[in-house]
Amino acid sequence: MTNPKIAVIISSTRATRFADKPTEWFMKRAARRTDLDFEVVDLRDFPLPFFNEVASNAWAPTQDEVGVRWQQKLAEFDGYVIITAEYNHAPTGVLKNALDYAYPEWNKKPVTFVGYGSVGAARAIEQLRQIAVELQLAPIRAAVHIQGADFFGAWQGGQSLDDMAHLEPSVTALLEDLAWWASALKTARQAVTPPQEIQTSSSGE
Repeated sequence: MTNPKIAVIISSTRATRFADKPTEWFMKRAARRTDLDFEVVDLRDFPLPFFNEVASNAWAPTQDEVGVRWQQKLAEFDGYVIITAEYNHAPTGVLKNALDYAYPEWNKKPVTFVGYGSVGAARAIEQLRQIAVELQLAPIRAAVHIQGADFFGAWQGGQSLDDMAHLEPSVTALLEDLAWWASALKTARQAVTPPQEIQTSSSGE
């Protein structure tokens, strides 16, 4: 079986976003894995309009071209790491919109988070875990929270996340858990009998 493919989603699109620093920091560590393949997916490259479809693509095809392109991109992956800020105790609006723009593409795949902010985006991540469950994603326990002095030091104090050795155990735990869940769920998805084969078998009896 080929390595599970993981999307690292940058979920802030502001011109002055901090997200690029934790993304670069995380990707350096992710690149050391030999059992997972990673790709950065930037929401700036998918300028989704505010959701205005007749329904979720679980029920009706999406008409917006960018929405379709977003769904096609998500379908390439076996799991997701979301780099997330926290705005007023919540995820970014563009991230919530992007989550809503797909459904079957998310199903039965693991997701985890690298959060940053005064409390490491802990409150936003709790909300994202609830949303993930509704999308039939499998949110894993391990996450990274870049918070307090670490966040302000990297944001405004000229410090480097690479020098913050105390963050390493959390990113290691995240990657270990992600590797297990991505492999297990990929195997399970591939083992499911396609619905059309079930129907053919039933109709022949």
